[in-house]
Amino acid sequence: MLSVDLAYRRWSDLGIVVLDRANPAPSNHGSHPIACQIIPSAADGLDDGPVDADILAGRLNHLSAVRGIHVMMLDGPQAWKSRTNGFEHARVSERQLNTAAKTGLPGMVIPISYRAFAEFCLDVYDALCRRGWRRLDASDSSASRPDSQAARVLVESYPYAAWKSLGLTPLPSKRRAKVSDLARAYGALRNLIPFTTDRPPNHDQLQAIVAGLAGLDLEERNTSAVRIVGNPPRREDGHWREGFIVLPLPPRQTAGLRWLD
Repeated sequence: MLSVDLAYRRWSDLGIVVLDRANPAPSNHGSHPIACQIIPSAADGLDDGPVDADILAGRLNHLSAVRGIHVMMLDGPQAWKSRTNGFEHARVSERQLNTAAKTGLPGMVIPISYRAFAEFCLDVYDALCRRGWRRLDASDSSASRPDSQAARVLVESYPYAAWKSLGLTPLPSKRRAKVSDLARAYGALRNLIPFTTDRPPNHDQLQAIVAGLAGLDLEERNTSAVRIVGNPPRREDGHWREGFIVLPLPPRQTAGLRWLD
């Protein structure tokens, strides 16, 4: 599966990782190491940005087609909040996870400085949907079978919550993280869930790895290893609203599929 830590100011700030487990086992997270291939995000003179949502979607779609990928995780909001979700300024998933930023009604974002990034993320989701992808929907039986030819599923991730869901200390923000923080987080994650990388990951790539673990389990239909937070995505007044955020669970936790509404 493909996991992307989204960024819009510069192509070099994107974290793009392909996760693969050749011989998945039925138990939580399997018993085989996960291979993580880090994909260069800067190419063709585009590394100085800004990132074009449609070009990025095209590149991610092409990579997925070449690699036979049916699940793509994106660290960024997929929709606005519903008018009737009971919260004033946030989607249900954002309130449940107490995310640092909130997407309210269309065009309304807290903090306001987050608006450009939020709108960029929505543009990426929409551009991928125009290429045949769809947002994860619990009522869609094919969403639980991402190995089917018809299913190319977009899954929203949130790395900060993924670290906490795994029982690990979250990686500090990029501007605050030290080399020692990156090494600590990398070591702690590998001790919990064996994986290999084809090169040392930077901050963005490590965030894509931890978030992508849930997508790998969805790809393998290992639903005991994921936590799905929020309400299903739907169209409302011409806009996409709500949507799930999916998190990995620790290897020994086998409580089954969890839905938080």
